[in-house]
Amino acid sequence: MATPERTVSLEDQIDQWRSYLRRRQAIHSVDVAELEDHLREQVAGLTDAGLATDEAFLVAVKRMGDLDSLSREFAREHSDRLWKQLVMSPSDTEEPQAAARTDSVVAFGLAAAAALAVKLPAAFGLDLDQDAPFYARNASLFVLPLLTGYFAWKRQLDRGLLGWLAAAFVAAAVFANVYPFSPESHTQVLLALHLPIALWLAVGVAYAGGRWSQVAGRMDFIRFTGELFIYYVLIALGGGVLTAFMALIFQGIGIDPEPFFESWLLPCGAVGAVVIAAWLVEAKQSVIENMAPVLTRLFTPLFAALLVTFLVTMLWTGRAIDIEREMLIAFDLLLVVVLGLLLYSISARDPRTPPGVFDVLQVVLLVSALLADMLTLWAIVARIDEFGFSPNRVAALGMNVILLVNLAWSAVLYVRFLRGRGSFAALERWQTNYLPVYAIWAAIVVIVFPPLFGYL
Repeated sequence: MATPERTVSLEDQIDQWRSYLRRRQAIHSVDVAELEDHLREQVAGLTDAGLATDEAFLVAVKRMGDLDSLSREFAREHSDRLWKQLVMSPSDTEEPQAAARTDSVVAFGLAAAAALAVKLPAAFGLDLDQDAPFYARNASLFVLPLLTGYFAWKRQLDRGLLGWLAAAFVAAAVFANVYPFSPESHTQVLLALHLPIALWLAVGVAYAGGRWSQVAGRMDFIRFTGELFIYYVLIALGGGVLTAFMALIFQGIGIDPEPFFESWLLPCGAVGAVVIAAWLVEAKQSVIENMAPVLTRLFTPLFAALLVTFLVTMLWTGRAIDIEREMLIAFDLLLVVVLGLLLYSISARDPRTPPGVFDVLQVVLLVSALLADMLTLWAIVARIDEFGFSPNRVAALGMNVILLVNLAWSAVLYVRFLRGRGSFAALERWQTNYLPVYAIWAAIVVIVFPPLFGYL
């Protein structure tokens, strides 16, 4: 009979194996639970035959039939373990290394293409400073079609789906450039802010491939979005350090590099880094998937404390929210960050794990954000009642209503889960099914708001 230490060790290994399979696009049509049952049967049979539990697990992974390629890949990413000796042969490393090289070449090529796309309008007489509104409206179109193309190549999407995705980007380019915006147009700013949100859904469809209709596929895209953000921030920080040193050493010889920074390095690097960050997420999943949940667990209680302190202070002082545009943007960004923390923590959590202290913190964060959103909505409605409708107020009203619905029902589902009256899977389904709502609202702002408000 296995000792408790052996049992824990086996469960840890199976948990890691299960998590790994859920992340792989190659098993989009396979039931992971069924595969796990098969693995456990293999382990049980081998232990009955006299093998130790650890040895039985290693041999069972090797015997997974059609999953041999995944098992070898699993072993490559855990090369410090004995698995590499059991499931890999020398020839196994050659094809994956060639595929990895091809993947990196494609990714860096698309990043360079994105950088070139940013500079292409200059060939037609458009200047980054003087024609900033044009660049702002089209910023997402310089990189997101290429990022979508990267995943279309990786997932080998069928032509029908590629046609729909291409049509979405063509329509986005049309709406971004045909409207006769006034020089100080608020609807133009709203279009520039909401177009990337609408097009991000197209990226998600390409990323998930044939699994977009499944909760697991959409949840993988949520996880990818969080990991992409982390990698992008790290690249941006590294780029900031590089830029600072570059400025320092060139100024030491009397050369001002600022024009180069503004015209080339910053715009080209900003769009190219998106594709590179996506490639890193794909290539280094085993690294970032360990880091991101730690960051989520670190910042969730901090943001919960921030919101609770703010609500208590607001109640104690009796002061209302200043609903000027800058303050409104700040509140909406805060709520979006809270929602992002919620989404990523949900995507990184094993739904079969019982409720714990962190889940209680999540509910506190949810309820606090919900109350803050309700106060913001009340202030927006009061502002509209006093000054009338404007593009910014209506856009803020719609976004906060969408966030309110999401946060409210998420809180209900989470409380049910804590009380043992609901499953965590219900919360996952709600969040993944709600993703298109954000894209639809963003598309409405992009398409309907400019003519509705006279392009002002």
